[in-house]
Amino acid sequence: MNELAGNSRVISSNQDGLHKQLDEVVLKHLKHPFRKPYQQHTLDAFKACEKWVEQQDKPIIFDSCCGVGESTYHLAKKHPEAIVLGLDKSADRLAKHPQSVADNYRLLQVNLNDFWRLAVDANWTLAHHYLLYPNPWPKAAHLQRRWHGSAVFPAIIQLGGELELRSNWFTYIHEFARALALAGQTCELTEFQSATAITPFERKYWASGQSSLRLTSSLRP
Repeated sequence: MNELAGNSRVISSNQDGLHKQLDEVVLKHLKHPFRKPYQQHTLDAFKACEKWVEQQDKPIIFDSCCGVGESTYHLAKKHPEAIVLGLDKSADRLAKHPQSVADNYRLLQVNLNDFWRLAVDANWTLAHHYLLYPNPWPKAAHLQRRWHGSAVFPAIIQLGGELELRSNWFTYIHEFARALALAGQTCELTEFQSATAITPFERKYWASGQSSLRLTSSLRP
């Protein structure tokens, strides 16, 4: 989970400003396709989910890194016209999600490096894509574990849709914005406030007096 300092839940990093190798890494990944073989459990989950998605015939929304799925529930309520897929690698976190009466969302335990690429291969185009408080991997050595520094970053763009990313580590947002610019995309950055937090991290950060920065982008594949 997030690497935090003390009880204030402030992210601690040995990196000052944008990573010095950010442009080099992002441009490399934009130029060279990600060819890593798919993990079987994610391939199976996608195939099973694909049937449900086809049957629904509705706009598709991804809630990536959804954790316990609290945000997925709220997003499904916000978008009743669509189906929402809550995606997370942790079966333990997903198992904490309570039963719900909402019928327009599903939670899936998957490897996002694979699931996003499978969705691209299936020619899915998203209506919205939410990345709410992903693990920031704040150590400078871990740049390529951040989504904008990873080899799967081009798949996020190829999926299209209205992207919304939130983080309490503003460097993460600024790096993501730079990565989008290198990919020929535009975005807007705004400080995010709301009367209601929709993820456990969001609730904890706000309770400790921290702010959230939001990135939004209308992705053009």
